[in-house]
Amino acid sequence: MTATSLSPDGDRGAARVLSAPLLSAHGLTRRFPGVLALDRVDLEGRVGEVLALVGENGAGKSTLLKLLAGVDRPDSGEMQFEGAPWRPATPRAAASSGVALVHQELCLAENLSAAANIALGREPRRFGLVKRAEVREFARAALDRVGARFDPESLVATLSAGERQLVEIAKGLAEEARVLILDEPTSSLTMRETERLFEVVRKLRSEGVLVIYVSHRLGEVLELADRAIVLRDGCNAGMLEGDTLTRAGLVKSMVGREEAAVRGRSFEAGDGAAALELRALRTEDWPACPVNLAVAPGEIVGLAGLVGAGRTELLETIFGLRGAVGGTAQLAGQPFAPSGPRAAIAAGVALVPEDRKEHGLLLDEPVRANLALATLERRRRGPLVDAAAERVVAESAVARLGIRTSTIEQIAGTLSGGNQQKVVIGRWLETAPRVLLLDEPTRGVDVGAREELYALLEDLAKAGLSVLFASSDLEELLRLADRIVVMHEGAIAGEVLRSEANETRVMELATGGSTMENKDA
Repeated sequence: MTATSLSPDGDRGAARVLSAPLLSAHGLTRRFPGVLALDRVDLEGRVGEVLALVGENGAGKSTLLKLLAGVDRPDSGEMQFEGAPWRPATPRAAASSGVALVHQELCLAENLSAAANIALGREPRRFGLVKRAEVREFARAALDRVGARFDPESLVATLSAGERQLVEIAKGLAEEARVLILDEPTSSLTMRETERLFEVVRKLRSEGVLVIYVSHRLGEVLELADRAIVLRDGCNAGMLEGDTLTRAGLVKSMVGREEAAVRGRSFEAGDGAAALELRALRTEDWPACPVNLAVAPGEIVGLAGLVGAGRTELLETIFGLRGAVGGTAQLAGQPFAPSGPRAAIAAGVALVPEDRKEHGLLLDEPVRANLALATLERRRRGPLVDAAAERVVAESAVARLGIRTSTIEQIAGTLSGGNQQKVVIGRWLETAPRVLLLDEPTRGVDVGAREELYALLEDLAKAGLSVLFASSDLEELLRLADRIVVMHEGAIAGEVLRSEANETRVMELATGGSTMENKDA
């Protein structure tokens, strides 16, 4: 087998000799009741390359990953690893052979330490007892490889979402994998953590590891990938490399059409009262950091910052999930101090949470029930719910937001990520809010659905709704926000207007490179 030849820094642009496929699949087909998830799909990944796998939600990416990693079996077709037939019976068998899958949905034991999770199933033992010192050393090396700086003995339950993602990635790397499959690995990572992950991926590529990289963030694909395989409706829709590996080429292959032009938006605040104004507001998590922030009617403001900067805590304090320990807030010039979410909703504030599956949806309930949930009290007749009124609300929301569902009785958990997010947003729009708060609004949402959500939020803002959203996706912040407010360690480090915003400026503020004194602090 001819090894890939890369420059010392592992850049994809370096000249190289392509090796024979390290991992390949030919004619893979997988059926589920009523669904053809994969239809004769082909894939070839070579030594020392980053192979991107992209496609809209429901394109078949997750099914293909499960087949490659031994989670599921194909109905037909064949796979090869290192030139030999490959049909792993279990994920453990696949990982032991050198093919490791890092899932988007984290598979960690929250009651165990990071070290115990990384070493789980392969703990060094003596006389039947786990050698804890060796486990810690093993885990520390794996965590160092992904740039994690927390104690390996930290309980997973105490770690942030981004830190948990790093544990999952470190666990996969600890397998000494020759093939590392990363499924949406940056979905919970900060900008700094994402850059560190990119460094790790490039290093692995230079060492001859095949990295199969799945992401909805096309900027990441363009930055990292040597080639990209596109799936659409369970079939191969294209393979892009070199000059053809462009954003326009990816989008066209994914959705079957050219990307819609970015809609221009110009916003100027009026002279009236702010829709939402925070004056020296202090949160429980950052009591020494007063926050001053105003959002005008019809304005879209983005909150940027690293994990732990205080963005989620600020949104949850505004919504009444957490108590403020100082300062004041106003809605349309009137005092606003919600005792809890119910009071915030009544005042005209709604929150779309970061984890829609955990905190935003009743996954086992129909779309109808989810859309009507926030306004349930309005449709009660004594102890009973007016089912007819509930159906009217749901059908109206589905039509208004373009929610793709076979019927309002479809179970919410079976919808794509983008349509699930539309259901959560639609539920809150039924409350007629004045201010809409969103935490990571497009996490796990494909490129087509993202643009639909952006267009929806812009239309809502044009109608007068004020939007305050937190995002770890720089491209999203630059695309959507009229103004980007950057947080660092609980405080506002600065803000950048849409016309002046760029990634470098936002990163400087997010990492504490520049600060701004809060007015009236």
